Amino acid sequence: MIILKLLKNKYFLVIVGLFFWLLYFDKNDVFTQYELIKKCNKLNSEKDYYIAEIENNKKEVEELQSNLKSLETFAREKYLMKRDNEDVFVFVQK
Repeated sequence: MIILKLLKNKYFLVIVGLFFWLLYFDKNDVFTQYELIKKCNKLNSEKDYYIAEIENNKKEVEELQSNLKSLETFAREKYLMKRDNEDVFVFVQK
């Protein structure tokens, strides 16, 4: 009896219709919002990673600018530089 009254009530039908429209058919539906929240969380974690990398790079640059021994080590390891009387052998692991 109560269900029949609710089904005849135009306000109830409009509210239910609007609810389903917003839930499934609107451009800002629940599924789109869920995907956007996941994307936002992923971007925030990437942001944290890149901020940490920037800090590490700043420390490394500061160390390279202040210490000649570390600069020489960096040049030898990264760019395979050598002194005039040395030979450099590169071992590649498979």
